[in-house]
Amino acid sequence: MNTLKFKPEGWNNEITKVDEKNINNYIEKNEILQGLVKSCDENYNLYISFENGITGIMPRQEVEAINLEENGLPKTNLCTGKVHKFVQFKIKETKENQIILSRKEVQKEALNWVKKDLQEGTKVTGIVKNIKPYGAFIEIGGGVVGLAHIEDLSIARIKSPEERLKIGQNVEVVVKSINRETGQLNLSYKEILGSWEENAKNFSSGMEVKGIVREIEKNKNGIFIELAPNLVGMTEYQEGLNYGQTIDVYIKKIDTQKRKIKLSVIKN
Repeated sequence: MNTLKFKPEGWNNEITKVDEKNINNYIEKNEILQGLVKSCDENYNLYISFENGITGIMPRQEVEAINLEENGLPKTNLCTGKVHKFVQFKIKETKENQIILSRKEVQKEALNWVKKDLQEGTKVTGIVKNIKPYGAFIEIGGGVVGLAHIEDLSIARIKSPEERLKIGQNVEVVVKSINRETGQLNLSYKEILGSWEENAKNFSSGMEVKGIVREIEKNKNGIFIELAPNLVGMTEYQEGLNYGQTIDVYIKKIDTQKRKIKLSVIKN
């Protein structure tokens, strides 16, 4: 699988060292840089610090290309929310001894890449930006964010995305689908956790291992136990087991053809 050419903001937490004497070179090369937002003023302009102490200004209209208000400006909370965070940008121009920066230009370039060149099935790097009950929002580069629905986070059924991911976590995901008109992305994390066969090869019949109680069948015919992030087995139903509980189990049988694992609970 290919890898996205953009890295998410803050992926490596490095600040670009900018040579003030060669600002025009960055403009001519259309180079993507990264810095730390130092502050946001009353007009929602951002001030960015570079490694060597130089500060650039990012006017509000240059902060965002996607989430805009009716007046064409980014929402104020998107500006204030970037203080003390890493952002990517291009140097747009120098004006009245100020270095003018644009994150919007990076985002537009990344969004255009997503709409035209990014392919479904591509493996990309990302950072978890937000988590909702229905899934995780993951930035894959240049400020472009996709959604990984909860069912695409795990083979084993989980109740919350936070059982797999945390905000700020660096992850790899697979592009599941792309809306070519809007650039909207659906992502999947469960493929990264390995196939059933890859997970199952670490186990064998007769082993005693720990597992996590996941799903109890409606008719109480059995209980699904997670042995690895993408591997579940089943044990007979018994009282006293609760979702999320870690228990000791014995592997009775692994059926590779049917992709089924039979377990029994080891009673303490």
